[in-house]
Amino acid sequence: MSTTKDMTQSIMRRKPIDDIEEENKHSGLFKSLGLWQLTAIGVGGIIGVGIFSLAGLVAAGNETTPGVGPAVLISFLVAGLASAAAALSYAEFAGMIPRAGSAYTYGYVALGEVIGWFIGWDLLLEYIAIVAVVAIGISGYFDAFLSGIGIHMPIWMSSTPDEGKGGIINIPAIVVCLVVTWILSRGTKAFGRFELVAVAIKVVLILFIIGLGIFYIDTNNYNPFMPSGFGPVLAGSATVFFAVFGYDAMSTAAEEAKDGKKHMPKAIVLSLIIAMLLYVAATLVLTGMQNYKDIDPKAGFASAFTGVGLPVIATIISVFAVLSILTVMLTFLLGVTRVWFSMSRDGLLPGWFSKTDRHGTPQRVTWIAGIASALLAGVFPIKAVADLTNIGILAAFVVVCFSVIVFRYKRPDAPRTFRLPLMPVIPAFGVLASAFLMFQLHWETWARFGVWLVIGLAIYFFYGRKHSLMNPNSPRHEELEEMHRPVG
Repeated sequence: MSTTKDMTQSIMRRKPIDDIEEENKHSGLFKSLGLWQLTAIGVGGIIGVGIFSLAGLVAAGNETTPGVGPAVLISFLVAGLASAAAALSYAEFAGMIPRAGSAYTYGYVALGEVIGWFIGWDLLLEYIAIVAVVAIGISGYFDAFLSGIGIHMPIWMSSTPDEGKGGIINIPAIVVCLVVTWILSRGTKAFGRFELVAVAIKVVLILFIIGLGIFYIDTNNYNPFMPSGFGPVLAGSATVFFAVFGYDAMSTAAEEAKDGKKHMPKAIVLSLIIAMLLYVAATLVLTGMQNYKDIDPKAGFASAFTGVGLPVIATIISVFAVLSILTVMLTFLLGVTRVWFSMSRDGLLPGWFSKTDRHGTPQRVTWIAGIASALLAGVFPIKAVADLTNIGILAAFVVVCFSVIVFRYKRPDAPRTFRLPLMPVIPAFGVLASAFLMFQLHWETWARFGVWLVIGLAIYFFYGRKHSLMNPNSPRHEELEEMHRPVG
């Protein structure tokens, strides 16, 4: 009985919020990001493959999923509404806890260690999967660009076996994962500058697409607006949910913000508002220019402009789509490395992972995560990876929305630079909406997710629980004492 009680107490121990600011001073991460760089990272993480690939995929459908046609707009709005509730919850936490772990840390502080581990382990897979699915999307646009200039890549090296085209491996997707990993390995300051410029180019490109595409809209393409009924529209919202988050990965950069408590909440809200306005306009243009049945699921806008007799514009879009989608990969690769770094620093994973270099970058986890995403991108089809991503992020949103309710009542005295309005209505809606979208996903996605969590729990109980810095008997305490012991 005593052993069971001790185990329960150990897995439910909470990380004290008051210790976090002191930890941040010795993190090894450099504080170099201002409000607009943070907002750019958020917009960079949200806008990308959602517009350039997933919008076309959900609108057109495939062999197993009916296309929703122009009603893809509703899919985005439903996903955006659920995401907004989670975004406000993230904003409140980010203003209190400007720490690298994001949802992992929020769950650890509010609900206990095992919940924090669950979300952290979940995010390791999901962020790596996001980098992979975006790389697959870039591969599609790269193929469209080469086709536009008369070069055709061999099928065996540009698609996966699951696509049924005779492909073996997606080499362009692998290469782009490794390039993005190299960019991130150069340090947060250099990454922040690149992200700001690349996001500006991305927003200009989308505004150009919308502005030009309006002149080629055929209103007949909007009829029928919802060709497959409302059920597939809701299922589509679960798939395009991938396109309406990114601020969560941006919040993992909180320790590298110049003023995280002040700027993080503003950057989260700003990035989601900017993204949703652009999404609404872009989906209307895409489904108005081309009948939904003819949209290329991998390169929607490129196929739409080719369809109206503007192949040169399609080629230009393909070039700039590759650059703009890179920002999504950078944001989420940053996210996975910072969550991994934070879990390692807390003792739940080996300390070897939390070492930083002279740029203030955890190089080891950066390259491990980058290579893992490259392998995933090389062999899996885009929808399978996107669904795997979405179930994990939705699970994180459920925990964060629930955590903000719990923490508001447990620690009403904690200083908050942003207070979520209509408590607890908005976060409760976030919990229900995110859970609802989770249940729209295929059982195979649930099975893969379940296997990953079982592996994670095994690691936690055999390693993390014992080595956690919240455990007074953790061997990591001796390691830290040795590191900080004066020489001589």
